[in-house]
Amino acid sequence: MALYAYTAKSRSGDRMTGNVEANDKRSALLQVERMGYVPISLKEAGGGGAPRKAAATPKRSKSVAAAKSSQPKSGARKTSAGFKFESRRPPRMNMREVLFFTRELSDLLASGMTLGNALNTLAQRKTGKAQDIIIPQLRDEIVQGTSLSDALEKRPQSFSTLYVSMVRAGEASGDLSGVLGRLCRHFERVQEAREKVLMALSYPAIVVIAGVLTIFFVMTFVVPRFAEMFAELGSTLPLPTQLLIAFSESIIDYWWIFLAVIGFGFVGIRGYLRTEEGTYNWHRAQLRLPVFKGIVSANAFSQFARTLSALLVNGVPVLQALSIVENTIGNRVISSEIRNARNRVTDGATISEPLAAGKVFPPLLTDMLAVGEETGDMAGSLAHIANRYEHELDRSVKLLTTIIEPILILVIAVMVGFVAISMLLAVTELTSGLEV
Repeated sequence: MALYAYTAKSRSGDRMTGNVEANDKRSALLQVERMGYVPISLKEAGGGGAPRKAAATPKRSKSVAAAKSSQPKSGARKTSAGFKFESRRPPRMNMREVLFFTRELSDLLASGMTLGNALNTLAQRKTGKAQDIIIPQLRDEIVQGTSLSDALEKRPQSFSTLYVSMVRAGEASGDLSGVLGRLCRHFERVQEAREKVLMALSYPAIVVIAGVLTIFFVMTFVVPRFAEMFAELGSTLPLPTQLLIAFSESIIDYWWIFLAVIGFGFVGIRGYLRTEEGTYNWHRAQLRLPVFKGIVSANAFSQFARTLSALLVNGVPVLQALSIVENTIGNRVISSEIRNARNRVTDGATISEPLAAGKVFPPLLTDMLAVGEETGDMAGSLAHIANRYEHELDRSVKLLTTIIEPILILVIAVMVGFVAISMLLAVTELTSGLEV
């Protein structure tokens, strides 16, 4: 057996050195990892002649070099398929990828694996996505002594302030695996709520698009054929038929004007909604639209309660937690009210009273929050509030789908019916004239 000198990082980030006896370098590396350390370098010490080049050092150098080469940059990069041009934009993991990464990292840490080894395991998996770049970078920074929260904070495109704050709280409490598990449950509920809203809006959107395409086809292909036939017969057409044919001809002759108006209107509305005033007015309108306001408000209130509860459970201070929640709420009106409440909250003051003063949060929410403040179980009350408004979201989504379906069908039926009646009136008028 040979003696090997190692340099490694402990779970707390301290630099550790020592010696282990092993048959070969691979066995020595395994011994270092079993001690809970992340190997940095390993070299044979004494007894075996001149020390050979460290086994772990090339691996570390290779990973660091890979991290540097994986940094996004402009220009051409040669691959096996030729030259590939890359963007300066940093890589970004979407919510599903972040959720999958968090779940796997939590499971690996819960199994007893060290953070560095867990990240190294995840870095070996190639998915062809942004995580192939981000996870090796995280691993290399952790090995060099950076905390996970600080490494995540450098990548705001992928990891939100909420995510970083909860990870930092988990590092401080020593329960990083548990915090990551709670983060997974939180993001799963948020993703589920978003999917409910998207599913509720997808059906009306599909029906509207199908109806518009149907009307466009009828006006540009069907009506012109009937118009030619009516023109050959040379009879006076009913007023609805004349209006329908005139509208069809205007679409065919001036379709580019319609497209230009729609395009400029879309660009103008989109530009206005991107302004601070436009976004605020649009979000305020969402809270006033019948049926839709129930979905928007229930989704926002459940997310507020769920996020604030998760932060408080993990020891994040109230004012900092409110600041994080403010940035996670998608509705500017509600987030503005949270900011106003945070400004009114001082040490020892309650949250429920400033929220109730703004008249944006419903009395039921603020009353349940006040009960939690009185009993000292804020997190429990917020969890009940989140469950209450998640049920409200389900009810509002079902109500929307129940109401919107017959309304859309009625609108499309009226449009198609007008076309059919206009054609039938003309046919009836012409056939009656032929009989005479």
